[in-house]
Amino acid sequence: MRDYDYDLITIGAGSGGVRASRLAGGWGKRVAVVEKSRVGGTCVMRGCVPKKLLIYGAHYAEEFEDARGYGWTVAGVELDWGALIEAKNRELDRLEGVYGGILRRNHVALIDGKGVLEDAHTVDVAGERFTAEKILIACGGWPALPNIPGIECAITSNEALELPDLPEHVVIVGGGYIAVEFAGIFRAAGARVTQVIRGAELLRGFDEDVRTFLGTQIEKRGIILRRNTMVRALAKTNDGISVALGEDGETLRADVVMYATGRAPNTHGIGLAEAGVELALNGAVIVDEWNRSSVPNIFAVGDCTDRVNLTPVAIAEGHAFAETNFNSNPRRVSYENIPSAVFSQPPVSVVGLTETQAMLRGPIDVYISRFRPMRHTISGRDESTMMKLVVCADTGRVLGCHMVGADAPEIIQGLAVALQCGATKAQFDATIGIHPTAAEEFVTMREKRPAE
Repeated sequence: MRDYDYDLITIGAGSGGVRASRLAGGWGKRVAVVEKSRVGGTCVMRGCVPKKLLIYGAHYAEEFEDARGYGWTVAGVELDWGALIEAKNRELDRLEGVYGGILRRNHVALIDGKGVLEDAHTVDVAGERFTAEKILIACGGWPALPNIPGIECAITSNEALELPDLPEHVVIVGGGYIAVEFAGIFRAAGARVTQVIRGAELLRGFDEDVRTFLGTQIEKRGIILRRNTMVRALAKTNDGISVALGEDGETLRADVVMYATGRAPNTHGIGLAEAGVELALNGAVIVDEWNRSSVPNIFAVGDCTDRVNLTPVAIAEGHAFAETNFNSNPRRVSYENIPSAVFSQPPVSVVGLTETQAMLRGPIDVYISRFRPMRHTISGRDESTMMKLVVCADTGRVLGCHMVGADAPEIIQGLAVALQCGATKAQFDATIGIHPTAAEEFVTMREKRPAE
């Protein structure tokens, strides 16, 4: 047998790569992680964590506004955007230290630099070569930009997290979860926001009732939705950025244009194809149910595989890889009933099937409720909540839970357990609700929506 430097080399110190590496290292394996940027990856450094910190910070504007309805006198309140960015950065520095400590305590070596495969067992980092019996690709994804004139004038979510000053007018291009979340951040912070989407509704792939309901709610907050619209070109001007729309010559003026029209696997330039690894057209590493690529000793987890691009899924895949290959405990990840959230304002959270998906499997019953949250009966805010259950008509099993409204992610996480256990609508009905809460609506919906 060939004598390797390591049992495992992981390229990428994001959530999936760190989970796999620290488990293998904790089990006594020789492990190294190669990372060219910051330990923590997209979620901790450029995604979920900093984004939600900005959401928390900007959302205080609504808390202050709503407090007036409850008798509070709130005067002289203003947001120091620069102070918010500094506070966010301090927390990221702390988290990077936490992640580095996790690797060190599990005896994982951290190699700083860009890892490039020379062959199936060799990784080059700035001219230094390291070998391993197994290699794990966990390099994540990266924002993708379209090829239109002036695209160099735009920023992505990466740069949006670092803006030193709050822009007066932001144009956000895209209707996915990243676009929706940043639209809410900038609007709550006080910016004027125009969101340009090429379709009629936001959040393609989500349940249709969720999509239409969210669009209505964010428009109430002052976000201008330009539906069925394409951006033709961008141009830098003396007073900002000119955004040319469609074919009729209409233009918008913006201080910042942010593109959030998709992400792509961050696999370019690391030698995968040269090492024989089969890639999809978008650069995703093609893997089997065991996370194994077309090269037997090279594996991949997380967004670089373009399966389900969620941090907890990457962590689960990394865990399964480590258990299977280094702990004699074969494990595969189930992609059924994965809950997800969009931290828009108001937030969205779902688990299970959409109504359209469920209909393809057979007859269904649909229960839906729209109501004004109790807190806003006094705050005066014009905001509603929507909840929806999709149920198999033959078995009564709940196939999907969908919510738009305050605390939706916290509520849906619990319902995800119920769906994983195969709960039925009758069991939902037999559950006593907690009153007064919004969550109790999920166990008190009785009227089926009439068939159309």
